[in-house]
Amino acid sequence: MLEGCTFWPKDRAQRYRDAGYWEGMTLWEMMARTVNRLPDKVALVVGDRRETYRDLDQISARLASALLSKGIGTLDRVVLQLPNIAEFVHYYLALVRIGAIPVLALRAHRHTEVRHFIRSSGAVAYVVPDIANKFDYRPMAAEMQQEFASLKTVIVVGEAGKGQLSHKQVMEAAGDEATVAARLAKLKVDAEDVATMLLTGGTTSLSKLIPRTHQDYVLNARLCATAAGFDENTVFMAILPLGHNYNLASPGMFGTFYFGGKVVVAPSTNMTDIFSLVEKEKVTVIAAVVPLIASWMASTEPDRFDLSSLKVVQNGGARLAPELRRRLMTRFGCTPQEVYGTAEGLINMTRLDDPEDLLLNSSGSPVCVDDEIKVVDDAGNEVPDGEAGELLTRGPYTVCGYYNAAKINAEAFTEDGFYRMGDIVRKHGRYLYTEGRRKDLINRGGEKISCEEVENFILMHPAVRSVSLVAMPDPLFGEKACAFVILKEGKSLAFDELIAFLRGLKIASFKLPERLEVVPQFPLSPVGKILKRQLRDEIAAKIEKEGKA
Repeated sequence: MLEGCTFWPKDRAQRYRDAGYWEGMTLWEMMARTVNRLPDKVALVVGDRRETYRDLDQISARLASALLSKGIGTLDRVVLQLPNIAEFVHYYLALVRIGAIPVLALRAHRHTEVRHFIRSSGAVAYVVPDIANKFDYRPMAAEMQQEFASLKTVIVVGEAGKGQLSHKQVMEAAGDEATVAARLAKLKVDAEDVATMLLTGGTTSLSKLIPRTHQDYVLNARLCATAAGFDENTVFMAILPLGHNYNLASPGMFGTFYFGGKVVVAPSTNMTDIFSLVEKEKVTVIAAVVPLIASWMASTEPDRFDLSSLKVVQNGGARLAPELRRRLMTRFGCTPQEVYGTAEGLINMTRLDDPEDLLLNSSGSPVCVDDEIKVVDDAGNEVPDGEAGELLTRGPYTVCGYYNAAKINAEAFTEDGFYRMGDIVRKHGRYLYTEGRRKDLINRGGEKISCEEVENFILMHPAVRSVSLVAMPDPLFGEKACAFVILKEGKSLAFDELIAFLRGLKIASFKLPERLEVVPQFPLSPVGKILKRQLRDEIAAKIEKEGKA
């Protein structure tokens, strides 16, 4: 078992086994079951590549063998930072097949975040593309190699830099069929151990590592796919990063693979790319977010394509307005499905046969009957149904702690094992209605921005005396970040200067503020606390006035 992890107490673990939630399968064993059942069925479509379940088996087996030959083995952590390409799927499957643990960095993450992931996880390897979206990952990977002696291997999908291995070079080490079979036969991967490390959105600092076990993640995929009505005829389209919990297993790629469906990866967020592929591949389910859906509903472009195959459009990351849900129903003739949850575990979904009121207004209900949920006030007391409070949860696929984070765990989990979601919700029966965050986060189209983290970066600027980062309304992304700044005496600061400075710190671009307001002072409470709500109201009013002008 991986040290630094907190697992379920024995009594609860036994209860989940007895109830049949944990099937005793690893993620690869789940995949292998589908391979054996549907070997010749197309499993993955990425660009011109069409790979069957047998193809994924053979490719991941060779890659697994190659990784073993490079000294990567069971419980080794590997930072995986690939865009939505076929190799992401291949590496992920190969790693979980040998019991190594993918740490899922997103394409947008840069030096600051990647350095944190490697240090926090103790990663021995790092997998990157050569260039993606005009950014060259190889120099960043080289910096990490110099900083971390534990980082023995850097693999580049494409042309490798000095001291790095190309994907082609790695695959050459796989060996012949007999060698591959012999290496894999020696493996023993425990379904109760950690399969992958997801990342938090970062509520108070850089992302924490979320250790998901094989058996809880298989359950996560199964329950979510069942709630979405998946079967072997499902054609699931992934547009957002596959490294997100939403697209990976909620229900995502693994929910599709569990039941033997087909995963189609969109080449971009361009509407023509998306809907031409829906028509071509007869896509039945799309996993989307508010900004995408809002743009589709505001455009005539989707009308050019045959979307008759489309049955469900899922929305995750931030609540979709009821009017947009209704427009999906009437315009696309499909069912809108809210997917609200957390990478730490609990997933709530509206059901496809829910009454219209729930489909249009709620954030869904837990996908498992043994997901325990309660809504509490600031004192930790449960509130009556219909009253707002913080959501707490525990269950068979909700983690019991972050990796190597005892102090944070003491704050994030109650003494009896409930995870504090940090979301303010209202509960009606088992159905939830989200109202915002308890902690200081900005939800930019599903990407969570930690205000404290970005404020700390802005404070590094020599002209800045104090800063408060708040959410401002945005019609496409829901929220964007506005930086209110008090400058040091005699100093000046333009927006472009601030952005250039922050880019120099090499942080993810989605975290950059998108407006700067220089002010002489902040509104303060009687105890000296910055009144962020007042700042949010101020910028919202200013934006509204500008819009009218």
